[in-house]
Amino acid sequence: MNPLLSVTGLTKSYGAVEVLKGIDFDVAAGEKIALIGPSGSGKSTCLRCLNFLEKPSAGAIHLDGERIGVRLGRPMSDRQLAPQRAEMGMVFQLFNLWPHLSVTENVAIAARKVRGLPAKEAQELALDMLAKVHMTHRADASPLELSGGQQQRVAIARALAQKPKLMLFDELTSALDPELVHEVLKVMEELAAEGRTMLIVTHEIAFARDIADRVLFLDGGRIVEQGPARALILSPREPRTQAFLRQIRH
Repeated sequence: MNPLLSVTGLTKSYGAVEVLKGIDFDVAAGEKIALIGPSGSGKSTCLRCLNFLEKPSAGAIHLDGERIGVRLGRPMSDRQLAPQRAEMGMVFQLFNLWPHLSVTENVAIAARKVRGLPAKEAQELALDMLAKVHMTHRADASPLELSGGQQQRVAIARALAQKPKLMLFDELTSALDPELVHEVLKVMEELAAEGRTMLIVTHEIAFARDIADRVLFLDGGRIVEQGPARALILSPREPRTQAFLRQIRH
């Protein structure tokens, strides 16, 4: 069975600094993969390269068999890339909600702009997605009236409204106060239980252990170790992985 996402030789450089050094991995449909590692290891850059928010320096990315960002050997324009990006719902550390729109309008705009749904259908879909993240009670609120955790849940609903094949989560809890982390992780757990394909950059090691099918440990722009989540986190083989997890636990 072909993977939903296939990444081959992914390299990213900023001038003389090579942030990703030719990484390879596949993601099966319905699989949950966590990317862990120290700050600066290339995790977020990897995620941003998948949908060409950052243009890879080398390598190939295929989603459902289709090459991302390249057509007939030439780089795609942003307009050409838009339908491919729509298949990857990305949620960032910062919520990036429109402050002048209501919660529902923030979610509906994704369905209208990305999927081309009529306004009424987009509104209905937005309310369905807000129900998934337990935010229907704040549907008419302004994002400025919400806590950080609530705003992050709205951002997840907005990504879901694109009806993507793959969800990308980039350190969703890193900008949140500790007491708000749980509500966001709970929503992600529920999405994982639905069988969604998810690629998660996280420092929440216990969450990665319990939710992910597989963990990739990155350091220095390379995948140092990968394997089943619980086995890798509880009994890592590589000394660098062992040292990182030992430091995290202390």
